[in-house]
Amino acid sequence: MKLILRILLSALAVIILANVLPNVSVDGYLTAIIVTVVLSILNLLVKPILVILTLPVTVITFGLFLLIINALMILLADNLIDGFAVGNIWWALIFSLLLSFLQSIFFSLLKEDKS
Repeated sequence: MKLILRILLSALAVIILANVLPNVSVDGYLTAIIVTVVLSILNLLVKPILVILTLPVTVITFGLFLLIINALMILLADNLIDGFAVGNIWWALIFSLLLSFLQSIFFSLLKEDKS
């Protein structure tokens, strides 16, 4: 149940960002859910490989290259999904940063009190 809520909240964040950012577009709610699922799968399967392959660059840039890898994941999702479009790598970078920020806010609402 928590996984479904996380997917729906992430899809809501995608829709909010598509309405706020000028060079990001999503066709509808179902497309936003598909974007969320595809980004999760890409982050699970492809991102670790890219992180290992670019480890020297990541170390030299003190981890800032990981932001570029996140933007590349967004652009890869853009190529895989019809109805989801991101203008260029800079908009993908902004989208990635804002998506992470919104997800952290939304997911903090899901945390249970352990006191």
